[in-house]
Order: sequence, then C-alpha cells, then structure tokens
Amino acid sequence: MTDFYVPRRAVFIYAHPDDIEFSVAGTAARWARAGSEITYVVITDGNVGTHDLETTAARIAEIRRQEQEAAARVAGAARCIFLGYPDGLLEPTLALRKELVAVIRRYRPNAVVCGDPTVFFPSDTRINHPDHRAAATAALDATFPAAEMHLLYPELEADGLQPHKVNYVYVSNPREASYYVDITETIDVKIEALRQHKSQLGDWDPEEPIKTWAANVGKKVGFKYAEGFRLLTLKEDEGEE
Repeated sequence: MTDFYVPRRAVFIYAHPDDIEFSVAGTAARWARAGSEITYVVITDGNVGTHDLETTAARIAEIRRQEQEAAARVAGAARCIFLGYPDGLLEPTLALRKELVAVIRRYRPNAVVCGDPTVFFPSDTRINHPDHRAAATAALDATFPAAEMHLLYPELEADGLQPHKVNYVYVSNPREASYYVDITETIDVKIEALRQHKSQLGDWDPEEPIKTWAANVGKKVGFKYAEGFRLLTLKEDEGEE
C-alpha cells in the first residue's frame, strides 16, 4: 500500500535521540512539508551513549537533547518532548504508559508512529536494543486502548486531557511492511537531520548508507527512496477534528 495520507497531527514516540532520524525522519519531514503538526517524544536522553571515559551522563544528556532539537527543526517538527528516562534501563511501565497517554490526549494525533516491539533480531549481526522494544510496547499500549478510555486516568481528564481515539498507527521497521512512504523528496532532509547527532556519528558519513537502505525499501514498491511501516487502522480518518 502506497497511497499518500497526511495526518493533521502526528506523534512520533521513540526511545533515544537519533532513533527518529535513523528510522522515520523522511516521513516526518514529508508530512511536515504537507502541513502536518509533528510532535516528537523522546523517552530517554541517550545518556550512556558514549565510550568517552572523561564525560558524564548529565553532560551527554544535555548534548543529546540539543542535537535532537536541532534535528527536529531540520525535519520541520513543531516540538520535541523529552521524558528523561535513563538510557539502557527502559521498561514499559504503567507510569510510562500514563505519561504517553497524557501526551496523546494533549496533542490528539491522527497518527502515532513508533517502533516494532516484536523485532529482536533486525539482522544476523544485530540485536535490537531493549530500549527500542520497551518504547514501542509502551507507545502501543498507550495508544490503544488507554488513550481513549474515559474511565482510565480520571485525573488526566480532570486536568482537561480528554480521551482521544488515534486513527492510525505506523509501526516502523517491521518484520513485514504493509505501507510505504515515498521519501524521495525528503531523503536529503532525513540525512541532514541525522547529521545533527554529531556526538554519535563522529566521522561517519550517513549519506551513502541511509540512501542505500532507503533505496532497498523503495525498490519493493517502485519508489527511489522509501520508509516502510506496518499500518494499523484503528479508526478511519473522516476529517473530523
């Protein structure tokens, strides 16, 4: 499926700074160009993402938030929300679910974008980071059914955060994609956004690998460059606010 849909509002929920850029920033940029209000939710600060013995977790967190905000600006996201969970220790707790429900109820997205919690082995040389799986599980559990149940979290409703039904969930990098977004026009934006994560990239240039990966996805459906998703339809979007 390749029909191009633009949600009026979309929330991207991922574990670390740079996860969005590696996975789905081409889609985020294309939606933003088409007028979508994009919210990034980054659950951890990626504050153990270094082998530098001279730095601290607090300093890494500060740097990575700055890099993520810069990357969000490149893609055209309206905002970037940091939940501040510790890197490497993430679990899909009830407390995290409630925080994500609050975000979904506040920004009322037509689309939620997250990872695939079932992918343990993306390739024969990689094990999927446990934070990625935890973030994806928490995002899905918050999206359905928690965000829409009016008897759940009455304290949120008392604060004005009314229940919200998400139309679509886009699960990135799934075992088998059912939906593809053509990012040919935004592949360079994706690469530039990823380049903002200087503390992680070092001397590595992402252009060739990112274009190769996106081309491999795109050739499945006749796009030069694409990002693939498992698309879940919870409620057809009929244009209501």
